[in-house]
Amino acid sequence: MLSPPKPDGIDRERQRGPSVTENATPPRLEIRNLIARYEGRVVVDDVSLTVRAGQVTCLLGPSGCGKSTTLRMIAGVEMQESGEIYVDGKLICDTVFRVPPERREIGLMFQDFALFPHLSVADNVAFGLKGHRDEKRARVEALLRKVDLMRFVDDYPHHLSGGEQQRVALARALAPRPRIMLMDEPFSGLDNRLRDGIRDETLAILKEEDAAVVLVTHEPEEAMRMADEIALMRRGKVVQQGAPYNVFTRPADKAAVAFFSDINVLSSKVNGALAETPFGQFLAPGVPDNTDVEIVFRPQHVRLDFDRNGKGPLPTPTDGVAARGVVERARFLGNESLVEFRMDHDGSILRATVPNVFVPSPGRVMWLTIRRDRCFVFPV
Repeated sequence: MLSPPKPDGIDRERQRGPSVTENATPPRLEIRNLIARYEGRVVVDDVSLTVRAGQVTCLLGPSGCGKSTTLRMIAGVEMQESGEIYVDGKLICDTVFRVPPERREIGLMFQDFALFPHLSVADNVAFGLKGHRDEKRARVEALLRKVDLMRFVDDYPHHLSGGEQQRVALARALAPRPRIMLMDEPFSGLDNRLRDGIRDETLAILKEEDAAVVLVTHEPEEAMRMADEIALMRRGKVVQQGAPYNVFTRPADKAAVAFFSDINVLSSKVNGALAETPFGQFLAPGVPDNTDVEIVFRPQHVRLDFDRNGKGPLPTPTDGVAARGVVERARFLGNESLVEFRMDHDGSILRATVPNVFVPSPGRVMWLTIRRDRCFVFPV
């Protein structure tokens, strides 16, 4: 049962929903300023998000950052302390009004799949369906064909592999034609060799169904592979949101860079909008003089050159000044090689990755340069 009507002003807001331009289609899902506390601690802190039909948005962040709590509030199994949730422009939950979970037309997928062991594959998929028996059977068979599991229609979950169980769980979640699909670490239990293929298959099916998808993960590679938009979370807040390319190449801070990859860091101080380092000067526009800064860059953006009788390559506008280092360790990682250098100027360790096989011996002298357009300067 829905809650009793609110005063007129609230009812009008419920009917109007989130503000959109006239004749514009509202987003499939909109959450506004969600806050949740657990034992007095803020676990979700003013989170807002918009997801359109057919869009995959990923909540990405470390364990304990509030991703799954946000998902549970959207699903309706947990209540927010403040904030609002809209579906297709209509309010489904605030701190007083609440549509119950079973009436939200939201599908759920979890990492443990949660299949019923005593039910066949077909009965698992049909579990949430309503209507005539023949209609339900047709929907079940259509989905099982889509996930290529029709041959297992009468089998039980324990007869299936982990990847097959994951596809049954997907079919079951999609069976009622949910407007929104919520996925909490759905691929974490799968073997690495299977994971990429199943992710791609799942993404294709979700796009066909045109549901708005919110995917929770702590794996940057998974977010980059599946998401149309990433919301990077930390300590309950969304610290950056945008297309995967933009989040990766225009990080909000040092921690955002480090979440996606290994990093190298140089320390400096700004003078005249420039930060001086052994690799030359880096632009720091808008940063006041005497501000301590860190120049952050990824190992793949370090270029290596050989020593030529104690000399390295000449400075260039693209790569700046070369700095001398000595190989500490080198390892081949499959698609690339990781080389660690102890730098002459301060004894620090810098890491570089090189495509293919490059494993120089420890003690070898080399010169390092850094792509200027791939560096990020952050005030400390």
